[in-house]
Amino acid sequence: MHDTTALLVELGAVILGLGLVGRFAGRIGLSPIPLYLLAGLAFGHGGLIPLKASEEFTMVGAEIGVILLLLLLGLEYSASELVHSLKTQYPSGAVDFVLNATPGAVAALMLGWGPVGAVALAGVTWISSSGVIAKVMTDLGRLGNRETPVILGVLVMEDLAMAVYLPLLTAMLAGVSLAGGSLALVIALGAVGLVLYLALRHGRLISRAVSSDNPEMLLLVVLGLTVLVAGVAQQLQVSAAVGAFLVGIALSGEVAEGARKLLTPLRDLFAAVFFVFFGLSTNPADIPPVLLPAALLAIITTFTKIATGYYAARRAGVGSRGRWRAGGTLVARGEFSIVIAGLAVATEPRIGPIATAYVLILVIVGPLTARWTQPLAAKIEARRGGGDSSEDGKGTGTGTGTGTGTGTGTGTGTGTGTSGAEKEPVAKSAPERRLASHDDLTPEPAGETRE
Repeated sequence: MHDTTALLVELGAVILGLGLVGRFAGRIGLSPIPLYLLAGLAFGHGGLIPLKASEEFTMVGAEIGVILLLLLLGLEYSASELVHSLKTQYPSGAVDFVLNATPGAVAALMLGWGPVGAVALAGVTWISSSGVIAKVMTDLGRLGNRETPVILGVLVMEDLAMAVYLPLLTAMLAGVSLAGGSLALVIALGAVGLVLYLALRHGRLISRAVSSDNPEMLLLVVLGLTVLVAGVAQQLQVSAAVGAFLVGIALSGEVAEGARKLLTPLRDLFAAVFFVFFGLSTNPADIPPVLLPAALLAIITTFTKIATGYYAARRAGVGSRGRWRAGGTLVARGEFSIVIAGLAVATEPRIGPIATAYVLILVIVGPLTARWTQPLAAKIEARRGGGDSSEDGKGTGTGTGTGTGTGTGTGTGTGTGTSGAEKEPVAKSAPERRLASHDDLTPEPAGETRE
């Protein structure tokens, strides 16, 4: 009875504290992720007040948080959107992988972590934070900009890559042989292909079988199915997160929309518990020694992500300003970097402190680069070009006019020219429309160019 009382007290205090921290983060316009991590550091091993009674419950809640994160991510996309992104965005995805996974792998090898640590840290530096980026684009009123589909395309490619990366990492962490790892990868690829095929061909039947007009029944069926599939995937060494992601992809239409509304509050709760648990498992004393390498890694991968966004936007025909905005927006790392580190920390404990410091830095720097990369680049270009910028879309032209009286005269006028930045409205993708349908969207600030 005493243990149960201590569990309830600690758990209630943790959830209440998370609520207060989340409200404070919203007031100052910051993602709550770094504050959740700091809270976990404060109350974990080596922290101010270690939480022991609720540790086991928090660990289970963290597992549920990862599953719900990937389920909700899968619900955001239909199979046709994923196939379209795979066909059109794979060059940008390849550049994203090379530029951003390489620094993490090289850093891990330099630190002496070996191949498994290199693969894990490569994933930490590779994957951008979809949640933080969506919030930043909403707050800056950029959902209608021309670079927004490019940003979403890069994120979709990263999400698809997770379906291959996570099983491979899980197999390596489990210490399976090359044959076992190859088998896990084949199973993962086969599962992804099968789910995409079934969703494309029979998506309506699957959604109809799960659908229910009763929200309670829909919640129970979708959540139960997701946890079951995640458990089976984990047993097959494919990764529970990938199993949850595939369930989300298989559901579409009204079922996906209803499940997303019902599960979003649960996702937010257990995702917060996951971040806290990751902080709890990291000793704060281990962070100061890794601050320098984490900061160097953050600086390098900030520039590589900016380069990734610039390349992807240029490939899509977006003008210079939109290219810089795309690059700056993609910088933030967050939930999935912590998910990857959380999987690897049992095998390579040294990845926990550096991943925590790395995410803390970039989850704060990311919103700043999203706002200031393009203005800073414009100032640099203006200085180099003597203050002239062809991206403003302004030009001068001559026109003819008629004078009054017995003669005719000519006059001059001004006209507008075009630049490399097209400004025609662009059809929004389904993920973009879902972002644009949120109630808390703010109108685009005056003067923001929709390139």
